[in-house]
Amino acid sequence: MPTAAKNMPQAGDPGRELFFSMDRNLALEVVRVTESAALAASLYVGRGDEKGADQAAVDAMRTVLNTLNIDGRVVIGEGERDEAPMLYIGEKVGTGNGPKIDIALDPLEGTAITANGGMNALAVIAMTEEGGFLNAPDTYMQKIAVGPGLPDNFLDIDEPADDFVRRLAKFKGASPEQLMICVLDRPRHDDTIRLIRKTGARITLIQDGDVSAVIATAEDHSPIDAYMGIGGAPEGVLAAAALQCTGGQMLGRLIFRNDGEKARAERMGISDYNRIYTHDDMAYGPNVMFAATGVTDGAMLKGVHRYVGGATTNSIIMRSKTGTIRRIEATHNFTKKPGQ
Repeated sequence: MPTAAKNMPQAGDPGRELFFSMDRNLALEVVRVTESAALAASLYVGRGDEKGADQAAVDAMRTVLNTLNIDGRVVIGEGERDEAPMLYIGEKVGTGNGPKIDIALDPLEGTAITANGGMNALAVIAMTEEGGFLNAPDTYMQKIAVGPGLPDNFLDIDEPADDFVRRLAKFKGASPEQLMICVLDRPRHDDTIRLIRKTGARITLIQDGDVSAVIATAEDHSPIDAYMGIGGAPEGVLAAAALQCTGGQMLGRLIFRNDGEKARAERMGISDYNRIYTHDDMAYGPNVMFAATGVTDGAMLKGVHRYVGGATTNSIIMRSKTGTIRRIEATHNFTKKPGQ
């Protein structure tokens, strides 16, 4: 049984049935959560204040989360309780009236992007029934991801990058030169980049935002064929949640820089430091929901566009149960008082 499924309620459990009965409405409510975080963070675009942007998104997301009729628990959040003022791992959110739900979130994926006025910053959240997410520590994770349509178990996280690109091209009936591989622009990826370029494949280097990069591998008409590299483990869980809704495959392995990070992982129930996790291990079950709202313009979503008296937002909401993907463009009128 996948890691994330060990403690999930089984069929016939009242909590699971309640989740089933309300998840369609909840999916639409969740968009309000990411919209609020994106709107708050958008006030900090280009102002050079990473901490201020992140805190604004956290505060706004937490406020709206606590209006939802759920008994929610943050399993992927802003850090551990003694390190984060809000939305820490283990924090309870919601009214407490409703199904038990585990929540993975990143109120502002791309704090540096936002502070510098760059592209592809998002407010992101995922939900599933209790026990459905891997309790990933705030460490690095080696990741590799592709979209749908490939054989089961197609990925091998230890395969050299050049061999992988050639194999992927062969399966797709293409030449390596026709593929586009997405990689985080970090010195630690120099060897990976060199091997990819050796095949003739094209590379798009991103500064941040690997959740949207993984999602891009599964989007229709996306130029991204695969994602490779080392990024944050919490972002890996969020990306896995999206892939449960859209299709695709992903593998991840935690990367520990010191004994303190290993100790943190042990406190979260992880004992095998070298385990390779599938997307099913990280986000499991038929009731995964994923939502994101653009903060700055990006390949997946437009960002918040402000004007005098209001703003527009663009969001995406996905449900694994139905495979439904909705894109929502909203106009927010700031001249109206709440309740009007």
